[in-house]
Amino acid sequence: MMHAENVGPVLIVEDDRNTAALLKTYLEKEGFQAIVADDGAEALKLIKTSNPGFVILDIMLPKIDGWEVCRRLRSFSDVPVLMLTAREEEIDTVLGLSLGADDYVVKPFSPRELLERVKAILRRARPVQSQKEGVLSHGGLVLDPEKLKVTLHGKAVPLTSHEYKLLYALMRSPGRVFSRSELLDHFYQHGEVVVDRVIDVHIGKLRQKIEADPSRPCLIQTVRGFGYRFTDEDTVEP
Repeated sequence: MMHAENVGPVLIVEDDRNTAALLKTYLEKEGFQAIVADDGAEALKLIKTSNPGFVILDIMLPKIDGWEVCRRLRSFSDVPVLMLTAREEEIDTVLGLSLGADDYVVKPFSPRELLERVKAILRRARPVQSQKEGVLSHGGLVLDPEKLKVTLHGKAVPLTSHEYKLLYALMRSPGRVFSRSELLDHFYQHGEVVVDRVIDVHIGKLRQKIEADPSRPCLIQTVRGFGYRFTDEDTVEP
């Protein structure tokens, strides 16, 4: 179970003061600490000084928009990010997730539903292992489920919660072909409607972090017409 007291402050980045105040009230009623930034520049300052445990990030912001805030944030932090958008077009969804956002909500929204989405993302970001599991490894790539840590040739690999869960699912069953919908089920478990292309975005970001040559991936292989699999070969080209 996720407890609000075990989570850092929730940073609400929203230039509409009424919306920000409403979200802050709902979060604080649930035991969260909430802080507010009304533009992108202030948000980036607060992220570095307040160490938030979650960020609710509007896209249309003064000074620095939400896309750029998310891009800069992901260069130094894996804090969960829920983006707010007034548009539901697929390009917004895929672009936001490709920048490292964990999920998105379209305006107008119910504050109660948004709060439940925040809780769900936090649960997914802190998966509870039902039993102690062994370390998964292939060549220089090592995933430790107990520590939620991934290293490549001894160096830590910073992954978002979605990237970690995706890699974990693939590495647990080397050689098995997963469809995109199967992989989506590993981190969208509450009936969210998400386009299959989101998996391609996550796979691309993951390959950038673990493959020697992302343009010629050896670890995470594409099975055309079906999905993806983690290699079951003993050796991989350096």
